[in-house]
Amino acid sequence: MRHLLGTRLSALVRPATRRGLIIPAVLVACLASISPPASAAGRSGGADLDPAVVVQWNQLAATTFVGDATKPGPIPFLYMGFVQAAVYDAVMGVYRQYEPYNYRPRAPHGTSARAAAVAAAYKILVTYSPSAQTALDAAYAQSLASLPDGKSKTKGIAYGTKVAESLIARRAHDGRDAPITFTKPPAPGVWRPTPPAFAPMISPWAAFVTPLMLRSARQFGDPGPPPALTSTAYTRDFNEVKALGSATSTQRTPEETATALFYSGNAIIQFNAALRDQVAVRHQTIVTAARMFAAVDMSGADTYIAVWYCKMKYGFWRPDTAITLADTDGNPATVADPAWKPLAPDPAYPDYVSGYNGQAGSFTVALSRAVNSGRIRATLPSTAVPGATRYYETGAALRTDVVNGRMWLGIHFRTADELGRDMGRSVADWSMDHYFEPVRA
Repeated sequence: MRHLLGTRLSALVRPATRRGLIIPAVLVACLASISPPASAAGRSGGADLDPAVVVQWNQLAATTFVGDATKPGPIPFLYMGFVQAAVYDAVMGVYRQYEPYNYRPRAPHGTSARAAAVAAAYKILVTYSPSAQTALDAAYAQSLASLPDGKSKTKGIAYGTKVAESLIARRAHDGRDAPITFTKPPAPGVWRPTPPAFAPMISPWAAFVTPLMLRSARQFGDPGPPPALTSTAYTRDFNEVKALGSATSTQRTPEETATALFYSGNAIIQFNAALRDQVAVRHQTIVTAARMFAAVDMSGADTYIAVWYCKMKYGFWRPDTAITLADTDGNPATVADPAWKPLAPDPAYPDYVSGYNGQAGSFTVALSRAVNSGRIRATLPSTAVPGATRYYETGAALRTDVVNGRMWLGIHFRTADELGRDMGRSVADWSMDHYFEPVRA
């Protein structure tokens, strides 16, 4: 899951039939691996509107956080939100086309938005992933060297740094890394560490972290309890995943297996690569690109928090545990299979609700609203299947594949997938209703 991946942006202009878009990347090489998109700057009359640095530092952020051993599993979703919030405010301080998120002072006249975006992203990254400082320093120097020297650049560096420092101060006591553990005792229906690693729950503290935009994690993070173990809904979910999610299933088709494996990798890399593609596909400026990245990644951060609130509150067991221990669930319609194994290993956290589906719901809705189109035209790479990509014209089609795929992997009940999807959609809709609005004259 911890592939350091890059996507050459110039290869992402045509949708649908591409293959082999995933290439290895290291932090310093990220800048060289991205060809600047066809710039809207030339059409708008100013090189400072070129979105290339926003694209470059999104890729650097994703590879840095996913490669940071102190941020396992989905934790990078939170930090990606921090980076894109700072970049957004840095750009909007120069081009006040949309309402800022956190930092409201206007940038001095003549400030370079590109330099401000680079400085803001760099400051967030070196603060939260200090182990990557050497590589980030080199990338920072390279990125700034590509911009014209002068007062505009100097002002941009100073302004972007202030924007990032303001966000860092705001997040100083937000509950990250609090000493919280999952403490529900094992019982029918209760999650417990699963094979092969039997690892404890990743980041239980995320359930109680202050969201970036939501009023609280419970605002959308409590859909109610999962189906009762003796209910018809649970029986249906149980028998479906038992038949179709097994490592040795004879009922799952090759096409279903391919979809499952496509969505068995790293969603942070996957969804952010798709966002970078959008910059070229939609000929964005630095303003519209910064807004899009912030809308999607900040919604993703809050979705992560909401999903974790639900996981901690209900702590529902995974199909792996449920099927092997079905003789303890009090349901005569579920039959135990002690030898049952899922197609993919379980992540180290409870089933209910699905985080991957939460991110798919959030990604598709925030993207659609940010670009003001029901046609998301998104190309996603897979980090689990080398060279595989999938193109989606609509968010609904993508969400359907993720709901089914995570069940076909054998790691989620369908109800957890569907409610996770709906949770992410609700978070993104609410966020877009309350943030990223055009500035009114």
